[in-house]
Amino acid sequence: MQDTVAYEDLLAARHGEHVLHLTLNRPALRNALRNQSLREIVAALARAEEDDSVRVVVISGNEKAFAAGADLNEMIHKDAIATQLDVRAQYWRAIARFPKPILAAVNGYALGAGCELLMHADIAIAARGAKIGQPEINVGTLPGAGGTQRLIRTVGKPLAMKMVLSGEFISADQALQAGLVAEVVDDDATLERTLALAHSIAQKSPLAVRLAKEAMLQSFELGLEAGLLFERKSFSLMAASADRQEGIAAFQEKRAAVFSGR
Repeated sequence: MQDTVAYEDLLAARHGEHVLHLTLNRPALRNALRNQSLREIVAALARAEEDDSVRVVVISGNEKAFAAGADLNEMIHKDAIATQLDVRAQYWRAIARFPKPILAAVNGYALGAGCELLMHADIAIAARGAKIGQPEINVGTLPGAGGTQRLIRTVGKPLAMKMVLSGEFISADQALQAGLVAEVVDDDATLERTLALAHSIAQKSPLAVRLAKEAMLQSFELGLEAGLLFERKSFSLMAASADRQEGIAAFQEKRAAVFSGR
């Protein structure tokens, strides 16, 4: 099932009943993320949020690049005020606030804005040959969409400092060891594995998945006690759901659960 909206930088298609697959589609520029690209991602996610049949979103590029950075041609003419007021920051916030799981299938280069998009995903699966980095320092600037903040929270200070200050790339295996990606697979299996994981998640309770994602992301914002309280309230909320009743009944009856998200 194809998305009925026509995009310029993006391909959108259903993969099965509950998974939306978004493919970055600027191959000549290694999927460099211009404002139009982010605008279309946000539009597709907004549609997915309103569609209860979409439970998981997968974002991929092509075999050569997930996304090799921001589009420098778009950025070069903006002064400090124009950069500060750029709508681009609003697009990144919208992606970060998307409540359903986002999975990234990462082949080739994931650099600069591409690495930042990877970090906006909830789970990233990387090809063995993937190269990941924040090379903005090489063009006289620094990350501007979370690269200094999300990266250091994910991989720790030593590696984040090395990546941002030197601009050097890391391999998929290094990214796995550092906790930046969840799995590393053969280059030709990246999308297949990511879609399989997406379908597995899509079979779970959509309500429980959303609450679990929200609770885990709150751990970056809250202290332990407040985080535990947030978790407990989310856990208690599920007690009132049809999904929890169905899950327990299915377990007791030794059958597959069919969750409704209610």
